[in-house]
Amino acid sequence: MPSLEDNIARASAFLARFEAGVKNRIGGEDVDALDGTQFETISPVDLKVLARVAHGKAADIDWAAKAAKAVFPAWAALSGEARRDILNRIAGAIEARAEEIALVECMDTGQSLKFMAKAALRGAENFRFFAARAPEARDGKALQAPGQVNITTRVPIGPVGVITPWNTPFMLSTWKIAPALAAGCTVVHKPAELSPLTARLLVEIAEEAGLPAGVWNLVNGFGEDAGRALTEHPLIKAIGFVGESRTGSMIMQQGAATLKRVHFELGGKNPVIVFADADLERAADAAVFMIYSLNGERCTSSSRLLVEASIHDAFTARLAEKAKRIKVGHPLDPATVIGPLIHPVHEKKVLDYIATGKAEGATLAAGGEKAEGPGGGCYVAPTLFTHAANSMRIAQEEIFGPVLTAIPFKDEAEALALANDVAYGLSGYLWTSDVTRAFRFTQALEAGMIWVNSENIRHLPTPFGGVKSSGIGRDGGDWSFDFYMETKNIAFATGAHAIPKLGG
Repeated sequence: MPSLEDNIARASAFLARFEAGVKNRIGGEDVDALDGTQFETISPVDLKVLARVAHGKAADIDWAAKAAKAVFPAWAALSGEARRDILNRIAGAIEARAEEIALVECMDTGQSLKFMAKAALRGAENFRFFAARAPEARDGKALQAPGQVNITTRVPIGPVGVITPWNTPFMLSTWKIAPALAAGCTVVHKPAELSPLTARLLVEIAEEAGLPAGVWNLVNGFGEDAGRALTEHPLIKAIGFVGESRTGSMIMQQGAATLKRVHFELGGKNPVIVFADADLERAADAAVFMIYSLNGERCTSSSRLLVEASIHDAFTARLAEKAKRIKVGHPLDPATVIGPLIHPVHEKKVLDYIATGKAEGATLAAGGEKAEGPGGGCYVAPTLFTHAANSMRIAQEEIFGPVLTAIPFKDEAEALALANDVAYGLSGYLWTSDVTRAFRFTQALEAGMIWVNSENIRHLPTPFGGVKSSGIGRDGGDWSFDFYMETKNIAFATGAHAIPKLGG
């Protein structure tokens, strides 16, 4: 296994290509922002500038949308088999550059190599999964009626906008863009301004693998300029967005004038519910993994621990010991679990929530402070609050960091009430050996995705998405095609039926 020093040297070599700046990619060409402006992206490891990035705005989005519109007819007319072959080549090209993608992403986001080493492979898997389904994306149903046969089909909706977040940006970009391309849509992609580097690698990889110029366009910028222009642009028929719930609400408002279709994967305050009859060692491992992996910067993190009162103290003590042993360090250190948080502004947000938890009266069982780390970046110790109340802000609001809030419950009814008493409903995790309870509880739990006696294990054909303030719509399997495609119905008369005669 390469050492930290080896990984830093490799990462530096890969990052050197960005020293000349990061351009937008429109119509198959590397281009500066039309007004010539740039912004800086910094590494959370040491807060040093990684690159200067083209700062796209409304004019750049307009250029990209027109480029996507111009090539849409040809891309949509391509056979599903041809699109499948291109997407499979993209997957292979991603795998060939897996190390580069992982190391760049670690330095751009602060995520540890322990998890980012698999980011490229997950991205390639997304492309292969939707590539295999491209030939059947337009398939529909034959629906019989008296004197009539109905045939449904699906067609790509048109140019679409994809706005991706700063946490695990490479994998999440592939998760949105692969099905759009498989469906026959063209894309304008606006990545998060805090971690734009691997998005640039991804579009480059796709075009080198044979994706026609203009099918996938990349415009960097901020939500208030490039993001808003994308959601308001009349040529863009749909917006796929991953990010904060508040931003999702703004996008809905901005896209309303053009009746834009939206798909949102938004915030979460996801409960992991542990009953006394569960396999407690496995439940403890899963709870720790789902909050402290990926720096806690993940929408499906189990940030609320609801644990039966009879085992609360012993169970949380077990978690506290595990949290204290987690290594915080340089993201390229193979032993690191938690790297620096994405940006000083986000680090301050997380530390402010920790201070709020202390002030609200929750018991601090582990962490609770800024951690020392190489480079002096945005390091926060894995934190555990116990004996919290569900009314506390640390139990209600998305912190998006390595902070777990434990709340005791007395019985199943209270556990369900606590679990549902938040604005969010993305995911939930239930630990119990009682099968009938598992059926009862999951039916009543307000969440789009629920795992029973398991952490978050994704199966790509299944629907991914949330309820309440956690989102609109579903990704995965055929659900992705439902979003990126329009369904048509064609009715054929099988005999002469009576037609009303008017005016004669």
